[in-house]
Amino acid sequence: MNKRKFFKTSILYFEKDPSKCENKKNSIKFYKNGLLIIEETKIFASGDYEELISLYNIDKKDISLEYEDNLIMPGFIDTHLHYAQTEMIGSFGEQLLPWLEKYTFPTEMKYKDPIYAKEMANFFIKELFKNGTTTAAVFTTVHKESTNAIFEVANKYKMRLIAGKVMMDRNAPKELLDDAKSSYEDSLELIEKWHEKDRLLYAITPRFAPTSTKEQLELARKLKEKYPTTYIQTHLSENLNEIQWVKSLFSNAKSYLDVYDSFGLVTNRAIFGHAIYLEEQEYKTLHEKGASVSLCPTSNLFLGSGLFKIKKLKDENCEVKIGFGSDVGAGTTLNMIKTLNEAYKIVSLEQNSAQNREALSAFEGFYQITLGASISLDLEDKIGKLASNYEADFVVIDFKADEIQNLRMQKIEEQNKDDLAELEEKLFALMIMGDDRNIKATFVNGKKVY
Repeated sequence: MNKRKFFKTSILYFEKDPSKCENKKNSIKFYKNGLLIIEETKIFASGDYEELISLYNIDKKDISLEYEDNLIMPGFIDTHLHYAQTEMIGSFGEQLLPWLEKYTFPTEMKYKDPIYAKEMANFFIKELFKNGTTTAAVFTTVHKESTNAIFEVANKYKMRLIAGKVMMDRNAPKELLDDAKSSYEDSLELIEKWHEKDRLLYAITPRFAPTSTKEQLELARKLKEKYPTTYIQTHLSENLNEIQWVKSLFSNAKSYLDVYDSFGLVTNRAIFGHAIYLEEQEYKTLHEKGASVSLCPTSNLFLGSGLFKIKKLKDENCEVKIGFGSDVGAGTTLNMIKTLNEAYKIVSLEQNSAQNREALSAFEGFYQITLGASISLDLEDKIGKLASNYEADFVVIDFKADEIQNLRMQKIEEQNKDDLAELEEKLFALMIMGDDRNIKATFVNGKKVY
């Protein structure tokens, strides 16, 4: 028998989208007195403590009680962020296009240096773990060096990471431009080196339509055709000025999304960041092609870009797969709990004028950064649950990280609600008040990394 690890604590994971279930109990697996069993790099089993120790004849002295008063959930999944922008987080806002020119492009120039890129990749990955994030879809820079660096560091931890070299051959500083041919050759080299090595996955990454020529987008299509299991990641409809710019550059396109679609880049492994100002046909195309969008609340608020429409994206007649992204560095935090805090406010504001206004529930929020995100990344058979044979990525949550949280949680516990109602109230308080201090431990591939 392989060496197993046993953790006695409360356990929560999702089976379905709670916002689609009349009875929330049908959407979750929750064991207040639970046991999580890890066998090397996989989940062996999770469930009720008494049932599992009897079923597998487990000696109680082998069970860790370190997290007995906490909650174990699947590791958080961040579906859109830029690791080279970590160091410029909190740079004075402006709006998207001038912000890119003033802060982003000068910062990214530094990542041609492989030593610097590796140093920052180490910092970035450790910060993800500190915040409970175990999988992310990451933009690097135009430089191969930055992409090699992030993959090297992630692979050291056997992390499941999606990343890709930015393709950008126009409308940026000369020092950050590649060309169509070199971007193809560099991306091909990186795909062959890293894609599907251990738990790593490659994303073909045109930054956004305005910074790629038609020739570059055509070569991105060829890469996708040559390596069909790779991802596409880019930006879509983040800012009204950006949309007008796209229309002026691609005058024959029916819409912003149509630019990508005309080059075969809207697929079931395509991730479009933001998607705030979608037209009706764009919703339909995303739905029909099985593509996903990454909603980035802290970034959208920081740059004043707009409010995404999560309820529209979840319309049962034209549903689009959804993940949440921190979008650092326009995003203001790597912490997915704080990201949900801002998402709650955006949904409330966006729904403010609607009849039957629906807020973002705690269950829906935590679903979206675990199982919902794994579905959006076409990885729902590997991550996002604590079920048997899933990859052992999980986070240990401490609900009482400071005095005011402790007070709030005590008051919830005193209300004598049933277990599920108490859990939901605690998760909502966590969603509004929580941050990295609530992350007691993070496990990746069965090993503690934070």
